[in-house]
Amino acid sequence: MEIVKTIKLIHDYIVRDEEGNETGKVRAIDGVDLDVAPGQFIAVLGHNGSGKSTLAKHLNALLYPSEGQVIIDGFDTTDDAHLWDIRQEAGMVFQNPDNQIIGQIVEEDVGFGPENMGVPTKEIWERVEESLKTVGMWELRKKSPNRLSGGQKQRVSIAGVIAMHPKCIIMDEPTAMLDPSGRHEVIRAARALNQVEHITIILITHYMEEAIYADKVFVMDEGKIALQGTPREVFSQVDRMKELHLDVPQVTLLAHELRKAGIDIPEGILTKEELAQALHLSKPKETRA
Repeated sequence: MEIVKTIKLIHDYIVRDEEGNETGKVRAIDGVDLDVAPGQFIAVLGHNGSGKSTLAKHLNALLYPSEGQVIIDGFDTTDDAHLWDIRQEAGMVFQNPDNQIIGQIVEEDVGFGPENMGVPTKEIWERVEESLKTVGMWELRKKSPNRLSGGQKQRVSIAGVIAMHPKCIIMDEPTAMLDPSGRHEVIRAARALNQVEHITIILITHYMEEAIYADKVFVMDEGKIALQGTPREVFSQVDRMKELHLDVPQVTLLAHELRKAGIDIPEGILTKEELAQALHLSKPKETRA
């Protein structure tokens, strides 16, 4: 059974005038079908206004469908009786970690969620230790979050979600406010959660390089899924991605331009190592080292 499933999901934002009267609607999501299996790493891409962050909020029941269904681990998000179950199963990491961190010291912040769930005190501290070690923040457990870097704060936010033992974590542009070093820290933590802890990850991002590690990529445009497939399948379509106002990873673009220049290398190269190997194999035999 899918851990996340949307069925013909539609979401309309209501537009109101200054007096609060409804004047119209704006369709942010338009008939999206999404299936995510347990343990998958999914990336959702799209330019600003494509609907990807609205979709993310549906996966944690922060928004409800205008039409269609969202089902999280068997629970319909419109069923208020299971709202807490849904938010426990599908944790959310937001763009700005300062909006998610509330504790005075790191370990207290991470323990806040399990405490609200009624987890016994001994188990709370076990979860805090487990979660902070998972994201590499155990040594800083006594620090004030205010003294951490952006990447470290975001890892604390992720630890707080992990401590509630979710099956799935939705990350809504978690690296958008971070420098390259912080982005690397957060994506490395996300990959470890997926590969080691087998937690389903749904990463909403506009950084193409972050999507190369995904099992599957969905590209959104005007509220619809415009492209889907493996990272290699999606990023091979360089011209189509440009039509959707999106880039591809720099190394993929370089490989694409080299192909256009007549060099015999495959489309969809995702890493520098792949490009180096492809260039080596493309040389005539007599010139190879």
